[in-house]
Amino acid sequence: MSSKQQQREYARRRYEKWLAHQQEVRARERRRMIVIGSVLGAILLAAVVWLVLDATGDDGSSSAPTPTASAPADPSTEPSEPSDEPTPEQSNGPEVPDPAIAEGRTWTARVATSAGDLVLELDGAAAPQAVASFVSLSRDGFFTGTSCHRLTTAGIFVLQCGDPTGTGTGGPDYRFGPIENAPADDVYPAGTLAMARVGNDGFSNGSQFFLVYEDSTIPADGAGGYTVFGRVVEGMDVLTAVAEAGVVEGTEQPVTTVTIEGLEVE
Repeated sequence: MSSKQQQREYARRRYEKWLAHQQEVRARERRRMIVIGSVLGAILLAAVVWLVLDATGDDGSSSAPTPTASAPADPSTEPSEPSDEPTPEQSNGPEVPDPAIAEGRTWTARVATSAGDLVLELDGAAAPQAVASFVSLSRDGFFTGTSCHRLTTAGIFVLQCGDPTGTGTGGPDYRFGPIENAPADDVYPAGTLAMARVGNDGFSNGSQFFLVYEDSTIPADGAGGYTVFGRVVEGMDVLTAVAEAGVVEGTEQPVTTVTIEGLEVE
């Protein structure tokens, strides 16, 4: 074989080797793109599933974000606190205070606050579960040091208390229901003591409660009304003064700080 033929043969082998290399590079690139596409597809699918679950809730029910036990501007605002809140189909857990604690009788709660003292009358016959919880938490000192974090001054007139975090999302380690002693006409007269809860969830009562300082009509939602478990018998002037001082501009935070300094029940 002549020298030129050898050169051509060498060049042909180099060219074929280069072609084979290019084919291998393209094959690797295709495999890489397939892997990337699969990963991106899985991520996209997971994101879609997450968005669907986030919008509907794990049980398929609506999980609109509602602040825990925030009573009006929709006392239905309690909650959305923990994602594991009981639903109306669930029963109270063993940690929920026994309704028998309420003894089916009238209780007196003396509440010392930084804004003035209140005396509440608790109806253990009409709302035994709510009263049992309130009495139990009071005896444990749960409410001491907590603030009344919410004041509504238009349409619905209440001062909301009982959240240890002061944010409207806190409460004890349990939730309970069903709704007790809710007014059939949705009217909550001045002096009413009632439980705040999550909207459309009658088993989301916790520790947050609201005190009505002026007659208010609070529409029932899909779960019903709001548990009325007592009334203010002394201290309406304290509530009125707090209401008249108003709220911090742009919020529902009372201008007057209302901190529960002590709460005794008998």
